[in-house]
Amino acid sequence: MYKILLIEDDETIVKELSEVLRRQGYACCVWNLTEDMQSLLQREEPHCILLDINLPHTDGFVLCKQIRSFSGVPIIFVTSRNTDMDELCSMTLGGDDFITKPYNISILLARIAAVLKRTYAHGETILTHRGVYLFVARSVLAYEGKECELTKNELRILYNLFCHKGEIVARDDLIDDLWDNKLFIDDNALSVNITRIRAKLKELGVEAFIHTRHRQGYWI
Repeated sequence: MYKILLIEDDETIVKELSEVLRRQGYACCVWNLTEDMQSLLQREEPHCILLDINLPHTDGFVLCKQIRSFSGVPIIFVTSRNTDMDELCSMTLGGDDFITKPYNISILLARIAAVLKRTYAHGETILTHRGVYLFVARSVLAYEGKECELTKNELRILYNLFCHKGEIVARDDLIDDLWDNKLFIDDNALSVNITRIRAKLKELGVEAFIHTRHRQGYWI
C-alpha cells in the first residue's frame, strides 16, 4: 500500500483529501506543521508528498528544498498559487508535478497515480527503513540523495531484511535463499556479503543499520 504525506494547513482540505485517498486504497499521514521534516519522513516513510506552498511560518518552496537535501521521495505541489513562475520554481527545486486549487479530484488522483508509476517501476514499492531506500528493480541502495549499486546477493540479503524489519532473519534462512542449498557454501560467504553491504551503507553515511544477533542472524 502506498502512503501519501499531506502538507497542508487547511484542516477541511486535509480531512476531505484524507478520506478520498483512503477510499482509493492509499494510506495517509499529515504533517503537524511543527515536527522536524527529516524525522517525520524517516518515521512515516511516505511514497509521495502532496505539498501546499502557502503555509504558516514557512512555505512549500523552502520545505521542498529541505526535503530534497536528504530524500528523493516524489513531491506534488497542490496549491492555489497558479503563476508560471510558481510552477517553474516548484520544478526547479525538485517537485515532480504541480496542480492548482481548486482541482478536479479525479485529475489529482490521476496525477498521483502517474507519479507513483514513474517512481516505482512496474508497480514495485520501494522498500524503506530509517531513511534508507532499497530500489529492488534497479538493485540500488539510496540515502539522502546518494546511491550505490548492489550485487545480486547483496540485493537478496537486503530484500529479506527489509521485508522483516524489526525481526531477526536467521543465517540459515538467508543462506538457503541465496544458494538454495544446491551446493555446499562456506558459512563465511554470508558474513563476507554482510560486511560488503555494511561498507556500502557506510559510504552512503549510514551507520549501525544491520545488527547481528550472535548464533541467530541479522536484523534491521
